[in-house]
Amino acid sequence: MPSTQPSQPLVSLIRATSYESDRLGESLENLLQPLGGMSAFVQPGDRVLLKPNLLTGARPGKECTTRPEVVREVAKMVMAVGGKPFLGDSPAFGSAKGVAIASGYQPVLDELNLPVVEFHGKRYQTAGDEFNHLLVCKEAMEADVVINLPKVKSHVQLVLTMGVKNLFGCVPGKMKAWWHMEAGKNQERFADMLVETARTINPDLTIIDGIIGHEGNGPSNGEPRRLGVLGASTDVFALDQAIVDILQVPPEQVPTIMAAMRLGLGTGLEDIAFPQLKPDMLQIEDWQLPEKYMPIDFGMPRVIKSTFKHLYIRFIKEPMDAYGK
Repeated sequence: MPSTQPSQPLVSLIRATSYESDRLGESLENLLQPLGGMSAFVQPGDRVLLKPNLLTGARPGKECTTRPEVVREVAKMVMAVGGKPFLGDSPAFGSAKGVAIASGYQPVLDELNLPVVEFHGKRYQTAGDEFNHLLVCKEAMEADVVINLPKVKSHVQLVLTMGVKNLFGCVPGKMKAWWHMEAGKNQERFADMLVETARTINPDLTIIDGIIGHEGNGPSNGEPRRLGVLGASTDVFALDQAIVDILQVPPEQVPTIMAAMRLGLGTGLEDIAFPQLKPDMLQIEDWQLPEKYMPIDFGMPRVIKSTFKHLYIRFIKEPMDAYGK
């Protein structure tokens, strides 16, 4: 993965309105053209992690996961330049494969023979020492290339979830509740953890799905909202900043944006290069933020409940569903 970012982050933004294969493929080619195309990131033989948002398979039609069509077209682009894509995530509840299938990914997995890996935690050196005791997934850290594929959504704890928050999926599923407990009621500390995780994973490329977003009481209890936007960058922090401006949400309201600024990773829009459309050409009116906010901390009973729910779905419900029982 690249160790440095360019002095001026480059964020590619385009209008895109369709998930239909030919049109979406053309949109993605157009989106990546200013960044050098997929061949700028993937070399023949590279193992390429595609990291979508596989939050849940329980709310089909609510647009709270990355569309399988997006993963399909990105995987085809990776394969076209000789890369070996695989799908990975660590949902809070259940397995990556179980949530992917429940989210409509089975045809894509079958068509492209796309493997799905379950993430396993390992301790890695982070840029800052404060969070070195927390685990991230070795499958992400040891991939040759990481392509981050988030969805634009509102979030009841963090206002918005975009590229940085999507990389929280590189924390083992049942560990997520413990991370919340670790942060306590300190939203800033939790946001710092998310930014530190994103910096540690250091995705080579982030492509954000904003064709249809999820507004209101996200990440899963809101409603679909057509935005008509695709964005891409090697700098996940700059891309998130651009999306915040498109949604016309004050950046000081978004904890991950402010954490990136505090840690010297964020930048103002004036310092970002936009080779295609600029955020002010794509702005959305009346984006719905959550009606109410939930605290960051998970008390011990909730942590235990969350852990048992994950284990039940992962080892009892999903195997029963697979065998039609």
